[in-house]
Amino acid sequence: MHEMSLALAVVDQVEEAARSHGAESVASVRLHVGELAGVVPDALSFCFGLACAGTVLEGAELIAETVPGRARCTPCGGEWAVGMPPDLCCPDCGTPAEDLLSGRELRIADVHWGAPRPAATGRPRVPEES
Repeated sequence: MHEMSLALAVVDQVEEAARSHGAESVASVRLHVGELAGVVPDALSFCFGLACAGTVLEGAELIAETVPGRARCTPCGGEWAVGMPPDLCCPDCGTPAEDLLSGRELRIADVHWGAPRPAATGRPRVPEES
């Protein structure tokens, strides 16, 4: 399952960005995932939750947005959604696509930092009695 290595790579990159921005927590991470990237969204979501444990991303929401695959035909200039399974021949002239415009990406699109953690007051918190 390569989704775990992808999730770990995302967590590493976001942790590095959090450190450079002084963020103490991450609320959400939005990814653009191409439909031709070979990523199983449920598996990625599961692995992301595991990869976040013990990091500044713990509890962060993963928002995975699917990017449709699109191709362009060089001879006639037509563009089309390739779909799944992909149809890589031009629907207008039948020429095999030489140029995939989108659908293979896996990109961090957006990160929302979490609210700062409250500063310690120096006094231990005593639970209230009922």
